[in-house]
Amino acid sequence: MGNMQTENPDSKVIRPQPGMCVKTLSEPGMQKVFINICQSNSVPPPPELSREELINLLQSEDPSGYRVPMSLGEPHTEVDNNSQGCTAYDVVINQEFFQMCQKDPLFQQFVILVSLEGLENKYNMELSRDWKVMKNRKFLGSVSEQNIRTKSRPVIEELQPQGNSTATPKRPEFTLLVEPPDGVPEYLIAEIKLPGVLSSRSLVLDIGEDRLVLTARPSLFHLDIFHPFLTDQNNSVAQYNSSTQVQNTHTHIRTYIQV
Repeated sequence: MGNMQTENPDSKVIRPQPGMCVKTLSEPGMQKVFINICQSNSVPPPPELSREELINLLQSEDPSGYRVPMSLGEPHTEVDNNSQGCTAYDVVINQEFFQMCQKDPLFQQFVILVSLEGLENKYNMELSRDWKVMKNRKFLGSVSEQNIRTKSRPVIEELQPQGNSTATPKRPEFTLLVEPPDGVPEYLIAEIKLPGVLSSRSLVLDIGEDRLVLTARPSLFHLDIFHPFLTDQNNSVAQYNSSTQVQNTHTHIRTYIQV
């Protein structure tokens, strides 16, 4: 049974629209966690941000200077497709910003990342960065009302240039392999060496059809490469080995581009 909503002139109750559902794991317990990223025009949008500005932001020393307004809901217990118990959280962001993020994989990764960080900060927990966007599910559970703040407060800040920041990200060593090595290639494998990167939590990976972009924050590494294949980015697997400090990606090849 839900709690009675109390009257508050600085807040209002909204019912957001489903957006996308992200599956990850809690650390160190490795329990399933689902993040329902929802959309509502009642949540204000963040400042405008181009793709180039986003890349520069992720390479900056302090990317937290750019804030995305969001409403973070309470945890609720659900049952997954295997009839196993799990925990779900609802995150609500501005509808127009959500729709823009759906059109660009890098923006989608960014909004997932800030959602995870917001939940970690609010609930003092750790979530794995090896997440998966559910293909045929926009929400786990049932959409609930949320109480959001309507009175403005300074949570949106433009990222200001940092004059004393001179760090330039390095291009990491990497190897591209195809499997099988002979005949028609079916998979493209990227092995990227990231010495000094202790956890996948500082990595942002964008896999396009013929492009791979990886950023290690803050200003450690940046890799932006094109390859002669058209890949299926929806069937890609990425894993970071903190022991060897190597990022591996495994992507299905659809077509070889003749050059």
